[in-house]
Amino acid sequence: VSRLGIVSVSNSLADDITCLAADRMLVFAASGKIIYAFARNKEVVMRYHGHKQEVRLLLPLGDQLISADSGGDVVVWSIKGGGEQEEAGLQSHSPVLVSITVCSLPSTDIYLRLNFDPGTFDVSAMMHPSTYLNKVLLGSSQGALQLWNIKTSKLLFTFPGWSAGVTVLQQSPAVDVVGVGTVTGRIIIHNIRIDETLMSFTQDWGPISTLAFRTDGPPIVASGSPQGHIAFWDLESRQLVAQQRHAHRTAVAAATFLHGEPLLVTNGADNAIKVWIFEQEGGGARLLRCRQGHSGPPTTIHHHGNDGKNILSAGQDGTLQSFSTVHERFNKNLGHGSVSKKKEKKKKKGLSYEELRLPAITALASSITRQSDWDGIVACHRGRLTATTWSYQRCTMGAHHLKPPFAGKDAVATAVDITSCGNFAVIGSSCGRVDIYNLQSGLHRGCYGDGEKAHSGVVRGVATDSLNQLTLSCGSDWLLKFWRFKTRKQEEMLKLGAAPALMRLHRDSGMLAMALDDFTLAVVDIETRRIVRKFAGHHGNITDMTFSPDGRWLVTTAMDCTIRTWDLPSGSLVDCFLVAMAAVGVSMSPTGDFLATAHVDSLGIYLWNNRSLCGPVGLRPLPADYHPVEETLPGVTEEDTAQEVTSEETDDAYQSAEQLGVELVTLSLMPESRWKSLLHLDAIKKRNKPVAPPAAPPTAPFFLPTVPGLMPQFQLPPTTKQETESKVLPWGSLAQRSEFGSALESALESGSFDRPLRLLKDCGPAGVSVELTCLTAGGGGTNNLLLAFILMIDRMLATGRDFDLAHAYLALFLKLHLRMLSQDAVAMEALLRLSSRLESVWADLQASFNQSLCLLSYTKSALL
Repeated sequence: VSRLGIVSVSNSLADDITCLAADRMLVFAASGKIIYAFARNKEVVMRYHGHKQEVRLLLPLGDQLISADSGGDVVVWSIKGGGEQEEAGLQSHSPVLVSITVCSLPSTDIYLRLNFDPGTFDVSAMMHPSTYLNKVLLGSSQGALQLWNIKTSKLLFTFPGWSAGVTVLQQSPAVDVVGVGTVTGRIIIHNIRIDETLMSFTQDWGPISTLAFRTDGPPIVASGSPQGHIAFWDLESRQLVAQQRHAHRTAVAAATFLHGEPLLVTNGADNAIKVWIFEQEGGGARLLRCRQGHSGPPTTIHHHGNDGKNILSAGQDGTLQSFSTVHERFNKNLGHGSVSKKKEKKKKKGLSYEELRLPAITALASSITRQSDWDGIVACHRGRLTATTWSYQRCTMGAHHLKPPFAGKDAVATAVDITSCGNFAVIGSSCGRVDIYNLQSGLHRGCYGDGEKAHSGVVRGVATDSLNQLTLSCGSDWLLKFWRFKTRKQEEMLKLGAAPALMRLHRDSGMLAMALDDFTLAVVDIETRRIVRKFAGHHGNITDMTFSPDGRWLVTTAMDCTIRTWDLPSGSLVDCFLVAMAAVGVSMSPTGDFLATAHVDSLGIYLWNNRSLCGPVGLRPLPADYHPVEETLPGVTEEDTAQEVTSEETDDAYQSAEQLGVELVTLSLMPESRWKSLLHLDAIKKRNKPVAPPAAPPTAPFFLPTVPGLMPQFQLPPTTKQETESKVLPWGSLAQRSEFGSALESALESGSFDRPLRLLKDCGPAGVSVELTCLTAGGGGTNNLLLAFILMIDRMLATGRDFDLAHAYLALFLKLHLRMLSQDAVAMEALLRLSSRLESVWADLQASFNQSLCLLSYTKSALL
């Protein structure tokens, strides 16, 4: 609550969650007819099956969980033993089966089942009265209340009610006192012990959706309404003390006062959770912090800035918001646009809240070039000719309303674009006008076309190039027109094969993409002013499209629920996948790492990772009869959270060879600490020598402790395993040959030195020194091992692999055994052959180095 940040995200369920409850260990969620128990707020550990209808109420009570469905069944589950366990290790026992009605089904998971007739007692609310052991208070849609003992399965008392259906039951801070909310808007404060109504209130906003009692001192009860208003009632003066209108755009689903704090947490169906603080005089509340998204599905999304960390989103709720891909604390809400600032000031004089709100945004454009000087966002609204400006830094609507001086009565702004310099906005309208405005002053600077009309139909898209030389516009008259930006004169016109629906320009590459009404795509090069690519494959209206940062890919979305990626250089479809809900908006990050999509009837924005940045992806053209695979939204499932690479892509992935060529020299890629320090082991050991000598063991005490018993015995200190073992080595231990020596001896006979080299690579610098020391007869080896080691180094130099290790091992070998090798004629002959090979290899390397250095010095001098 202090930050309203996400603590954890659970695994997704198969169906929508209808109600939620929690105790100190588990979180319970009802989805359809099944109840799920989450542990650690993430994984499902138990499932409860037994309801025939949709579960709508949950109430944890000690070791039991009480649930009620729409069919009249109230089931008491044993949390310790009930449910279908998902993990091993959960202990279960046989619960007692108690059934009130004859038609109840026996089940080993159910502790108690109550069956009510929905016609006479339809359970609509549940509550556990404080200090009432094993008691549950049930409210009905008919208005009556019943108090049950779930342990003895007895009905203790029936309250006749107040002739109105009960919607909410809430325990008050006082024992025996319960708050009851009804469908008629009445709030009854009732004492259930003596069955007496203490007081009642009535709100004028419809049924009571939630009740909450304040526990930090003042006797206040808060009630929510379906209109989104919250009322605060004083229980001492028995009157309304404050009200919070439009706390939520929809009904207040729940309200909770934090225990002992003047904080109220509310949430509603408008996709918002808010924290209110009571610090004002008169009992009013102030919004302390909130976390909210769109209350209506977003329709237009667009990356703002060059870092790809912020996404501008406009939804059907009329708000403009900015979502951060890094952390939710960087989210911004630019608010809901108003018709006029002057009318907003007159809000208290009779204008309603709905009359001041602008309709939803249909198109937007943004620029960060001059956003610190003036407004950098321009938006078109549904059914309005006037476009609005917005300030991203101030998180509010701007001061300018961009409207052409002469236009038709029913004209509507349909397309918008901002120049790369951030000074001008180009807006197209349904009457065929294309107007240009100055964003600093908001003044109209002219229009394109003769007779103040650029097209004979609706303008579907406008765009400007990166140097403010060209303005492009397309309309429902099947025409794409090229205009000179400064003189506003038409230069060229291109006839299309169908009416364009929308248009996107990639300014860096000069590629203009248009989606046509016949479900095809046309890509135009604005330099040659010709159609260079045509794509067909969608089976529905194309809703949106976006270019990759380098201009090589074009990503499109359509009402056929597919998201397709087209490769412009090859002119082919390289990726296609299917989603459950059609995407209406798409935007690729300027850095190319994420793809953002907005979908029909979905309040969130989904991010898709670019797999080509994470690993090798083969961009092969997909066949014409390719059937895409449906991807799960939002993408977090219980089975697998990672998207696997297909087998074809794995087969085509490039595998680097161990050695590119025999004539080349290949290094070992091992850390330098494994071979650079071989010649300096003596200095390293001297440096790491302990400063203080080893401490002597403590002397025995003067009085030795004795073991109690009939015969006195001295208690000896416990001896460790190292102390009991003998420190005298056996006779044959020194003569034993190591695994490396045995492998080297067998390699001398077979001629393959791969295994001894692999064993030597696994050793550290000290281990390599020990292995090379033991090659002599004094260390347990023979002269044959010295010859075998020389042949191994010769083989490594001949193949050109592990070049650095060969030199390091050879240097240490000569340092240890050079005196002994000089007395062996066979070994000296092998060393001479090895020396000649070393000289030839280094001569070739020296020639390559000299050639590269000469070429590099020539390049430097030539550039100067």
